[in-house]
Amino acid sequence: MNETLKSLHDRFYPPLPLAEYEQEVETCHHQLIERLEKPERKLVLRIIDAKDKIAEAQSLDSFLCGFHLAWRLARSVVTSYKS
Repeated sequence: MNETLKSLHDRFYPPLPLAEYEQEVETCHHQLIERLEKPERKLVLRIIDAKDKIAEAQSLDSFLCGFHLAWRLARSVVTSYKS
């Protein structure tokens, strides 16, 4: 069931317009390249990747929780309507 909901999320959840933040990330990335040695850059990029994965997981979890809530509310309305 969660795979179906993940497919719905991927299909219907519009990405937020984040061009300004993406540009800031790119600018900071270039500054890191200039200022840090390769091992430190890799470490910072690993942190950023991990935070991106957390944000993605939270977005999907939020969508799933909202869907389950809507499903329970719909079932509750139908059940009370039949009574």
